[in-house]
Amino acid sequence: MADTSQAREAEWLARNKPVALDGREELLVELIDELDALRPLTSRGYNAAVRAFARRGLPWLSKSQVLDAYQRLCTAGRLTFDPDLRTHLQMKPMRTQAGVAVVTVLTKPYPCPGKCIFCPTDVRMPKSYLHDEPGAQRAERHAFDPFAQTASRLRALENIGHPTGKVELLVLGGTWSSYRRDYQAWFIKRCFDALNGFEAAGLEEAQVANETARRRNVGLVVETRQDHIDADELRWFRRLGVTKVQVGIQSLDERVLALNQRGHDVQSTRDAFRLLRLAGFKIHGHWMANLLGATPDGDAADYAHLWDDPTIRPDELKIYPCMLLSNAELHDVWLRGEYTPYTEEQLVDLLARCKAQTPPYTRLTRVVRDFPTTNVVAGNKKANLRQLAQERLREAGTPCRCIRCREIRRDPVPAALVFHDLAYDTDATTEHFLSYDTADDRLAAFLRLSLPRRDLPQPHPFPELTGCAMIREVHVYGPALNPGDDNRGEAQHTGLGAALIERAKMMARAAGYSRLAVISAVGTREYYRRFGFAPDGLYMAHSLV
Repeated sequence: MADTSQAREAEWLARNKPVALDGREELLVELIDELDALRPLTSRGYNAAVRAFARRGLPWLSKSQVLDAYQRLCTAGRLTFDPDLRTHLQMKPMRTQAGVAVVTVLTKPYPCPGKCIFCPTDVRMPKSYLHDEPGAQRAERHAFDPFAQTASRLRALENIGHPTGKVELLVLGGTWSSYRRDYQAWFIKRCFDALNGFEAAGLEEAQVANETARRRNVGLVVETRQDHIDADELRWFRRLGVTKVQVGIQSLDERVLALNQRGHDVQSTRDAFRLLRLAGFKIHGHWMANLLGATPDGDAADYAHLWDDPTIRPDELKIYPCMLLSNAELHDVWLRGEYTPYTEEQLVDLLARCKAQTPPYTRLTRVVRDFPTTNVVAGNKKANLRQLAQERLREAGTPCRCIRCREIRRDPVPAALVFHDLAYDTDATTEHFLSYDTADDRLAAFLRLSLPRRDLPQPHPFPELTGCAMIREVHVYGPALNPGDDNRGEAQHTGLGAALIERAKMMARAAGYSRLAVISAVGTREYYRRFGFAPDGLYMAHSLV
């Protein structure tokens, strides 16, 4: 498989090598002008234009070759660079329209402490991953080396026209906390080396260099189990630079957890979420439908408990309907006739019911796991369940209001935006979801302000945060722009983030807090310094006195 993957990469590089400009500048300028006029640029329109110019002497050009030629023509003074045109010519513009470039890397195969019966086992991969998933294939092609994975993904994004100045690094591979800490530190350091473009002597040097690097890490995500989370573990996460933690909730039904041998109870999830929230982390939960012992109605009720229970209420959520795979223990249960996968109709109906319940402060990142469907033994094999559920909700007149469905994306930002403060309580904090929205409910920017309760039954688990309000996230939507790039009508770089931070300061001061902390990523430290924040241990803080 590794040889096959390397061959595919070599083939791609050969197809997309830069086209020679010599003697072809005029034709290339004409082609780019014609493509600029085709809005929106569909695959059919692109292919027709490239075919016409191939008849005039140009080779057949991929989008990455056109983008490369455009940038070189601009450098040569033949064209004037237009970021909007670059975006228009991009392949897969969805990749960065949420404001950042996401780079996913996988850790090496390693034993997982969990015994979940729904989880596939592939000896070539970390637990729960399959070797033919796209991200897993990239990782195996690079022998799970973090530097090579990060560098190749950055190169691929840049080759198809995406800015990589703001990178969210997503580290996958089962239970991160089960890996040795020296491996974790090495892994993260090598990712930073790839972002920085040089090899640092140690993790701290790599982090400091990234504060002002061309490619800055604006978010670092790991995934772990709730029964591995305690105050010491979260302190270690902060030393690595982690800002978001993915946790598999799977179910809030004790019976379902036990039947599926999850290995922890619901209280473990509650305790972990409380610690994560008090430490300022963004909480990204995973929830599974169609587990052994579940029913569609029971799943809909269980999903409601994610929001009814004030100890849960995640910031982001992936809905993973259970997919029956031959290399999971659940397959044997199915063979015995003791498990039945939901039908497509049951799943679409359930997902529509779930999306309708999702509060506007939560982002539904996924609604189906992206396993290649050839691995699915029985049950649903469609990958567009989100689209089908969306259509059902629109027909009912109740569109989903989660963050992902309301993001402004590439639309121009109107001058008049409405400020909203959506407050909700958890068992340890009052959360304020501060946002700027358009008149038609499109989300342009938001900030998560967390105010710890003063009547906590126990001292704050992080003494340095006692008496601190906390900014857990600031996010401005629209196409990603590199630090320093000019805005051309998008949401980024228009001062929305600054306005939200100033509002957070005022609200925290009015609520009686003496300091405002922020769980800054390494690459956003310079940004927060502009607003009076300074490094303070594992966080950055600003005095409100």
